[in-house]
Amino acid sequence: MHERWFTALRVGFTYIGTVVGAGFASGQEIMQFFTVNGLESVPSILMVTVLFSWLGIRMMVMGARLQAHSYEEFNNYLFGTRWGRWMNGFVGLILFGVTTAMMSGTGALFKEQLNSSFHFGVIVTSLIAFLIILRGMEGILNVNALVVPCMFAFTLVVGIQGMAVQGLDGFLAGQPTEGSNHWMVSAVIYVAFNLAMSQAVLVPMGGEINDEKTLRLGGIFGGVGLGMMLLATNFALALKSPEIFHMEIPIALVISTLGEGMKYFFLAVMWGEIFTTLVGNVYGLAANLVEVIPLQTNMLVAAIFILGYICSLIGFPVFVGWIYPFFGYCGMVAILLLAVRKYPT
Repeated sequence: MHERWFTALRVGFTYIGTVVGAGFASGQEIMQFFTVNGLESVPSILMVTVLFSWLGIRMMVMGARLQAHSYEEFNNYLFGTRWGRWMNGFVGLILFGVTTAMMSGTGALFKEQLNSSFHFGVIVTSLIAFLIILRGMEGILNVNALVVPCMFAFTLVVGIQGMAVQGLDGFLAGQPTEGSNHWMVSAVIYVAFNLAMSQAVLVPMGGEINDEKTLRLGGIFGGVGLGMMLLATNFALALKSPEIFHMEIPIALVISTLGEGMKYFFLAVMWGEIFTTLVGNVYGLAANLVEVIPLQTNMLVAAIFILGYICSLIGFPVFVGWIYPFFGYCGMVAILLLAVRKYPT
């Protein structure tokens, strides 16, 4: 029983670590999907929490029953062999796009917050991620079990600190900004995008753990944990609007009020959040590509990092503001099928 709970926690941490990347950690993603909706961001995040828990469980259990090694088997089951090929290509595109965004976010972090080189940040992070990926799924589970509890604690501290300093009045008075999506649309797009991306880790993790009770428990831990982190960060950001709407790393404005020591803890946590998503994405992408490209896994991983570095020069806000929502709209078909498809027997 204790072993099941421990494994379920690792599953939940890995789920959170896969979703929480540069966009989440910087506040850019939360600002564009939720904070712009003012007080309506609360029901939106509650809806996201339920969808993450329910659909994440379904994805992992399907992976377990298919004994999947990559997201290819999952999409072939969900869409059928013909359309599954197209979906696998689309997911590969998502993973590479988000990998590039993570690398760009790392460069922005080093440049904007540490006054260091954009290129140094990207290259060092990529080298460490490369070494972790070579250890396979066990390496991914271990790095998330280390990093995610720190992320979780940090986001709660940020939310509580914001409430203690400024109270609830400013948040309760928040109104949706002009041009923002309806809160339900924001919730569905956000979940669609993140689950389309997360299948690269959740599906093979389900296939490897292969214990449905553990996976269900882990899915609940992951979904609820993500919801709590979203609520806390969104609350802290809302108290700093509208100033945050013009920043590459909006959460930095929140952190600046917490003292110098907290700032560097935040930077370490943010780097960890980027790192966990980067590792999961590249692992999943390489696991799928190794089936169709006659190269060793380590060569494929190295090639993905090199191409990602080149594309990361586009700029971080471009990815979060335009490419993420586009992937979200396209991923809606996938989560609809995930919701209605029967489990494999």
